[in-house]
Amino acid sequence: MEKDSEEKEGHCTKSVTRRGFLQLMGAGAAASVTAGTLAAEPTTEVIKPEEMSTVTLQINGRRHHLLVEPRWSLLYVIRERLGLTGTKVGCERGECGACTVLINGQPRYACLILAVEAEGAEITTLEGLMKGEELGPVQQAFLENDAFQCGYCTPGQIMAAEGLLRTIPDPSIEEIRRGMSGNLCRCGTYPNILKAVRRAAELKRVNGGG
Repeated sequence: MEKDSEEKEGHCTKSVTRRGFLQLMGAGAAASVTAGTLAAEPTTEVIKPEEMSTVTLQINGRRHHLLVEPRWSLLYVIRERLGLTGTKVGCERGECGACTVLINGQPRYACLILAVEAEGAEITTLEGLMKGEELGPVQQAFLENDAFQCGYCTPGQIMAAEGLLRTIPDPSIEEIRRGMSGNLCRCGTYPNILKAVRRAAELKRVNGGG
């Protein structure tokens, strides 16, 4: 019995409780800081979110001089500062494509681009595809082919299609599928969207690429 008791006591003496372990880790971290082994605090100057910057954005052929916070996305500025609400707010993390605009002719998610990053680029929104009250070829094709149900994703779909057709004027079905793959439609109108893009390509050819 004495031996068993001694073994138990010896075992308990050598074991470390959870509290003891945390205390040891805390002491070790403090020693590391004292020794200067941990990375030093970054010295890069951080811009405060509320500090405003002046930017000039070229949108739909017009120049806009704006005061923006460095953290504001292009999506926020387009909608809330310029009132161009054709560009929709979706997931705001680059997954759904509802906020697609053209940056120098290429489809991009406006939610992933800071407004200050877009300075100097040619930006086109849904409104920029129209001629006054006249629909553009892609918009007309989506209307003719019922390529929408709730319509929320439609502006982004149209902008993605416009960008695709500027790069590939006469795309195959597979090229259309790839070109539109970054835009989600929760209503599932993909067959009609494919038809609309093909029809838009025809309309653009008739209109001389317009």
